[in-house]
Amino acid sequence: MDHRDRPSPNPTDDPTSSIDRSPIDGVLRRLNEFLHQESAGGLVLMATAVFALICANSPLSSLYGRLLELPLEIKLGSFGIGKPLLLWINDGLMAVFFFLVGMELKREVVEGHLSSLRRASLPAFAAIGGMLFPAAIYAAFNWEDPGAMKGWAIPTATDIAFALGVLSLLGNRVPTALKALLLSIAIFDDLGAIIVIAIFYTADLSALSLGTAAVLIGGLAILNRLGVQRTAAYVLLGIPLWIAVLKSGVHATLAGVVLALFIPIRPPKPKVPGEGSGENTPQAAGESMLQRLEHGLHPWVAFGVLPVFAFANAGVSITKLSVGDVAHPVPLGIMAGLLAGKQIGIMAMCALAVALGLASRPDGVSWKQIYGVTMLCGIGFTMSLFIASLAFEQGATEYLGLDRLGILLGSIVSGGLGFFFLRWTFRDAPNAEESVERGLE
Repeated sequence: MDHRDRPSPNPTDDPTSSIDRSPIDGVLRRLNEFLHQESAGGLVLMATAVFALICANSPLSSLYGRLLELPLEIKLGSFGIGKPLLLWINDGLMAVFFFLVGMELKREVVEGHLSSLRRASLPAFAAIGGMLFPAAIYAAFNWEDPGAMKGWAIPTATDIAFALGVLSLLGNRVPTALKALLLSIAIFDDLGAIIVIAIFYTADLSALSLGTAAVLIGGLAILNRLGVQRTAAYVLLGIPLWIAVLKSGVHATLAGVVLALFIPIRPPKPKVPGEGSGENTPQAAGESMLQRLEHGLHPWVAFGVLPVFAFANAGVSITKLSVGDVAHPVPLGIMAGLLAGKQIGIMAMCALAVALGLASRPDGVSWKQIYGVTMLCGIGFTMSLFIASLAFEQGATEYLGLDRLGILLGSIVSGGLGFFFLRWTFRDAPNAEESVERGLE
């Protein structure tokens, strides 16, 4: 039995119980409750971004810059990988994030909200509109500037952690179907971002590295086919795969997505009593490797990987920006794409899909609520910052800072508008408990 399920001892039975029930114990309990809230990841991400802005606009700015430029190298004999800390974060840590995204995508497609064509149609159409329209609006602002046009995909992204975090702040008045719709749109959006990165943000390709990656992918396929449920086996192939993809010219984070696709999603067959070593493995609980890894990695990504990425990429030196910088086509295009492009594109494609009978509006969800979700989809933040780093990391460095300005302003305004609009739509709505009670009457 888990220690959390054991009955609390009587304070009179243990003289040290007063220590166990000290204010520290209460703080730890409240911290644990906070970390299990849906909004926690988004709030931590927001706090980290604010801290990065403080560092970039204070006497700490030089230290902040030197930290991100700190060179780090891993070397084995004559083979080595050397990068500044910023690129280790963007290429290495974000591969873990994309690994989690890949597992979530696989689970939703195989057995989740996207497992049937009817259920997947509306968010798929919404995501397409939510990528095409922002990209078109950004292009309209920057068409005559080839360097700025490299950032056309920046406003197409949606930050799933931030968006769900803002939605969860509205409490249990939010219909479950609306949360599922936002989650599904964001997942399709992530899939679109993966495709965009693979096709449009790929450098010169190395045939040798791509061939090595293909061999390693073949090994992963064999492990999956054999139903291997041991994490170590996939790690032994996953790390070389990341190195091969890094050296191939394709962005290294895509290795995380590829690895996720081969993680077994089906629980293993129960072991025969007395068979095996008898160690406590996930097989005994009927939990698949994908479920185990997804549950285990989620807190590390939400409270570790993404905040570190936000700290490294959200630091914009506002003191060096002028009013004219806000009116520059790059931040204007990003802001307009996130604010107007997301709302117009998602609503237009949803209405078209429903009108043509290709999809249906979720039960218990109004068009006003869907419109509120389109605003939350304008929170680009993490994925937008990531795509911006790819778009302007080589050449076009004059746009670094302007892109982050547009992302931050567009995301903040989108999140604020979405929150207050949805709060207005839910003003007379019963909460979930009241709805259940009415259904039982």
